[in-house]
Amino acid sequence: MTSPGTATADELVVLLDDDGTPVGTALKREVHHATTPLHLAFSSYVVDPDGRLLVTRRAWDKATFPGVLTNSCCGHPGPGEAFEDAIRRRLHDELGITEAGPVVPLLPDFRYRAESGGIVENEICPVFAVRVPADVVVTPDPSEVAEVRWMPYAQFHDLALTHPEASPWARLQVEQLGREVDWSALLDGPAARRSAREG
Repeated sequence: MTSPGTATADELVVLLDDDGTPVGTALKREVHHATTPLHLAFSSYVVDPDGRLLVTRRAWDKATFPGVLTNSCCGHPGPGEAFEDAIRRRLHDELGITEAGPVVPLLPDFRYRAESGGIVENEICPVFAVRVPADVVVTPDPSEVAEVRWMPYAQFHDLALTHPEASPWARLQVEQLGREVDWSALLDGPAARRSAREG
C-alpha cells in the first residue's frame, strides 16, 4: 500500500482476468501502454452538503488524458487494500482532503476501456460517492490536478455528455447515473451508515 504523501513510482496495480478475479500485480508505471491489461481501479464523486460535486481537470502533463475535465478523484487500490482506504489515500494525495464522510458505492460494476495518445486505459473501476464538510479545504497536487471547481451534479452531467474535454469514463458514468442523483438519500441512507460502522 502506498502511504499518503509518498512517491508512487513503485505503486502496484492489481491485474484481473475477464471475470474480475485478481491474477497478479504489476508496476503502475509499466502497465499502461497500447495493450494495457485489465486491472483494478476506482472512481470517486466528492459531494458537499449542498449537493455540489467537486470537478477536477487532470494535470496537463499527465501521460494519459491530460487536461480533461472529470469527476473528483480516481486511482488504483494496491494489493489487499480496501477501496475505502484507497479512496481516502488518493483524496489526501491528489486533493489534500483530510476530512471525508462515509464512502458509498454508486456503480459497483463499472468497467471501461479508452485510449489516449496510444496509451490504453482498461479497468474494472467501481464508482463511489464521498461527502465532505462545507468548509473542506481542497489543496490540489499540481502534478495530478490542474484545476478544481464545485458545480451542481446536473451541470456536470450535461458537461460530461457534451464537452469535448470531458473524460471518457465520466461520460460513461453519468450516462449510467442519470441527470438527477439524490445525494442526501444516498449519503445519509443505510449504505452510508453501514460504511461508517464498517470503517
